[in-house]
Amino acid sequence: MAGRYQIGLRLWEPAALAPRGPALRQVALPYLEDLYEATHENVQLAVRDGCEVVCTDWLSGRSAVGVHIRVGARRPLHATGVGLALLAHSDPGFQEEYCAGPLAAFTPYTVTDPARLRRMLAEERRSGVAVSDRQVTEVALAVAAPVRGADGPVTAAVSVVVPHADAQVPVLVPALRPAARGISRVLGRRPDIPLTGEDRPARRS
Repeated sequence: MAGRYQIGLRLWEPAALAPRGPALRQVALPYLEDLYEATHENVQLAVRDGCEVVCTDWLSGRSAVGVHIRVGARRPLHATGVGLALLAHSDPGFQEEYCAGPLAAFTPYTVTDPARLRRMLAEERRSGVAVSDRQVTEVALAVAAPVRGADGPVTAAVSVVVPHADAQVPVLVPALRPAARGISRVLGRRPDIPLTGEDRPARRS
């Protein structure tokens, strides 16, 4: 009706993508805040929707790199730290299909070579963290870690986004990993549950 507004369904999209059970944002917020206090940099929580990553929460650092993002924002999986962390633990068949498809470039540093992307995903599975260096903007670097649900599958990812010029990945990882593990634990993740299905590393051809 004229002069009146109503909330559209798109506003609820991030919540609809969150894991079942406790609301993901509610569970994750204390850990995101701790991560922010430890780094004073941009902190992000995201989930996968098809071939894209969707931001479900974002804490902006007071003196951090100026990355323009909003809750509900979407990016291709290969171009962000959270996207790489989610892609690395997706179904091997989906990974192959994604890597073989067209990979959009946003900067000269965006990884668009399928072989290199596969190597990056394998390294993420080995190390437990994903690094996206200047792939979306030439001034930023993101370090991300996967968040696992109750039965083991990766359901979300958390990241720290810092200025590329001052980035110290080995310093960020010890703060990032506890945040991802803490969120996973509250979601019901048990370390004794073996990884199955989509969480197994993709086989090499």
